[in-house]
Amino acid sequence: MPEPDPTVRLAAPSLRGVVRLVAIVAACAVALYLLWRTRSVLRLAAIALFVGLTLNPIVDAVDRRVRLPRAGVILLLYAVLAGGVVVTGAVVVPSTVRQVQQLSRDAPRDLHDLRRNATFRRYDDRYQITAKLQRDTRALPSRLQQAAGPLQSVTVQAFGVVSQLLTVLALAFLLMLHGREYMGMALRLTGDREARYRALVIDINRAVAKYMLGNVAISGLATVATWLVLTLLGVPYALSLGLLVGFFDLIPLVGATLGAIFVAIATATVDFPTATIVWLAFIIVYQRVENSFIQPVVYGRALKVNPIVTILAVLVGASLLGILGALLAIPIAAAIQILLRDWWTHRPAAVVSDAYAPAQNGSTAELVQP
Repeated sequence: MPEPDPTVRLAAPSLRGVVRLVAIVAACAVALYLLWRTRSVLRLAAIALFVGLTLNPIVDAVDRRVRLPRAGVILLLYAVLAGGVVVTGAVVVPSTVRQVQQLSRDAPRDLHDLRRNATFRRYDDRYQITAKLQRDTRALPSRLQQAAGPLQSVTVQAFGVVSQLLTVLALAFLLMLHGREYMGMALRLTGDREARYRALVIDINRAVAKYMLGNVAISGLATVATWLVLTLLGVPYALSLGLLVGFFDLIPLVGATLGAIFVAIATATVDFPTATIVWLAFIIVYQRVENSFIQPVVYGRALKVNPIVTILAVLVGASLLGILGALLAIPIAAAIQILLRDWWTHRPAAVVSDAYAPAQNGSTAELVQP
């Protein structure tokens, strides 16, 4: 048999193919342009989606136990959250202002007492730490007054933030109220794959809700633990420092470390180096317990994200949306991981390999339904 001719012949593209290619490129360009023009709206919609996915399990749990319309349950949850924010602000803000003023008054005496420690005095003589801190603390009240002045110029921006918040809450309200109807309509368009995609949506919803609620719960636990330890050590401003650690703990990877550094500086004014050493020992042990026991229990197995993927996701999210992007990076990465895992399981090669499995006796193969 003669071997076939290996020559490759190139044919000129048809007019129809060229038109189709140009149309696809033009449609992609228009879609990218529209996405860029509406990026602020899409950002609000994405935030509302995450808020809805986070609060939806709470709404479902309350809806099953009380005789209220679902809309009333959502509004009640909004009222509870707003009340918590108002109470926290009413308690924390005046206390923080008084503590800052007290810190400014007591700083010279505390720094003078701190120089009695021989170890600190040796470093202070070399780097002039006390002189710099005294200068900064004396200027702290005036800097607060100067910072209060520009608040008058950001009134319009404040109204913009409020309008964006109301937009997010309204979209999240509609998603929690009618989200299942919208998702059911979309899933019915998938035909025979409806059950598969429905399970996929449930997995993503569970992963996002577990992370967002779990992150808030873990930060609250870090706040309480920090407050108790600093109170036992006699560190002033324990509540404000605990809230600071809890806020930073919301940020993945580096947040807890940043909060611990601020607290370590505050403990140096109390009993250096004993209080600082006790605080550092506590935060190291607490971080180990949180990473090894608390997070696996709270998050479960739904957020087993690769560490490299976690770091890259947080960096990308922070570069795009700042702190908000860093907070949303891990649940987004978990959702993408769930989608990739589903695609890998149902790819054609996997389906074929699962369809032809070896028989029990190992000598023949039988067709197994996937």
